[in-house]
Amino acid sequence: MSAAVRTPVHLARPHRPVLVAGTLTELRGPTSGFVELPLRLWWGPQRAFDLSEPTMLTWMYENVLREAIRVEELREHLHGPTLIRVWGELNLPRGVRLAWEARHPRLRLPVTV
Repeated sequence: MSAAVRTPVHLARPHRPVLVAGTLTELRGPTSGFVELPLRLWWGPQRAFDLSEPTMLTWMYENVLREAIRVEELREHLHGPTLIRVWGELNLPRGVRLAWEARHPRLRLPVTV
């Protein structure tokens, strides 16, 4: 009898598995202007994010990566090349970072010694 190989399930938070896009190229969200996240992704009073402001852009990406439950949410709000560029600056739960880096090795940051 052979043992089944299990892919680890990474959690964005308790009881919420991380959703990861199949490819980075499918992420074709906006790269400029203001983006208003739906209430389901961000329930704060200020839901519009100015993508020209680096801190607002990273804040929006962090929320989408943590809260998305449908791949369409990732596709609509994230942009693949931008995600690659800001990946190292994002403050993400460990499970989110591990899941995305496992699926997309190019997101892994080089280890400095």
